Amino acid sequence: MKILRFVDPFIVSILVILIVGIIFPVPAQWIDALTTVGTVAVMVLFLVYGMRLRTSEVWEGLKNLRLQGSVFASTFLFFPIIGLLFYPIATPFLGEHFATGLLYLTLLPSTVQSSVSFTSIAGGNVAGAVCSATISNVLGMAVTPLLVMLIMGASTGVGWQSVIDVLVKLLIPFILGQLLQPRFGDWVRRSRWLTKTVDRGTILIVVAAGVAGATARGLWSEVTWTDALGLVIASGIILAVMMLGTWHSAKLLSLNRSDAIALLMCGSKKSLATGLPMAAIIFPPHIVAAVTVPVIVFHQLQLMVAAVLARRLSLGGAQETTW
Repeated sequence: MKILRFVDPFIVSILVILIVGIIFPVPAQWIDALTTVGTVAVMVLFLVYGMRLRTSEVWEGLKNLRLQGSVFASTFLFFPIIGLLFYPIATPFLGEHFATGLLYLTLLPSTVQSSVSFTSIAGGNVAGAVCSATISNVLGMAVTPLLVMLIMGASTGVGWQSVIDVLVKLLIPFILGQLLQPRFGDWVRRSRWLTKTVDRGTILIVVAAGVAGATARGLWSEVTWTDALGLVIASGIILAVMMLGTWHSAKLLSLNRSDAIALLMCGSKKSLATGLPMAAIIFPPHIVAAVTVPVIVFHQLQLMVAAVLARRLSLGGAQETTW
């Protein structure tokens, strides 16, 4: 029963959309409409992100170079290395589509809300976590599509046009939001319902469009229950490796306990909110749904595991600044 407390109703909504979309085919014109609406929603989402974020927070966070560098290396260097090593092993067991999704997962930026929340619960450096996760997402708008193109381009058809699409549809709205931030930022930060509605609504639209397109192309007939179970196991292995790696790396880097917790929580996470909208822009329509399923599975798994760890760290004296 304790596990159920960590099950996000939003994730349940995504799973319902997945199931309904697989069972009931959608007319082609509806899929096209959903795709268009999803693209617009993604642009609005990053406009809101830009208005919500204080520019000063980014600059302040950059001062803690060891923490920020550690989170960046974990997110965009060690995670991708694990993905590259895991891909040839996972492909025979999971199939090409899910293995591709796992590799894509390792190229994403860190998540913001859950990383900060669990850092706070565990008694870690909350300010450092806010900056690390935020900087990760800002840089991820350029770094992730570049990594996808360099690492996955040959097999997915991703090229420079995909990178340009991300810059146009994500980075430009974000920059516009930053320009509007001095005028509307306080209101956006007070109106949490706005960010939550746009954030979750965008993801649901993207998932619906991706699943509907995959169903129309007969993708799901290739997926077995064994593939699904293997995906959960593979996600658990990747998560365990990254959590152990970040925690012990913090000791090697002589980070204090507070910063170590921030590194653990930020460096082992991947963003669903950024990953799904970005996938809809980066990848060709015929593989979007398959690529997003591992992101959804990993997201729910990381929430449950991090919730347990955060609680244990808080009980173990995480407020202390030494190990």
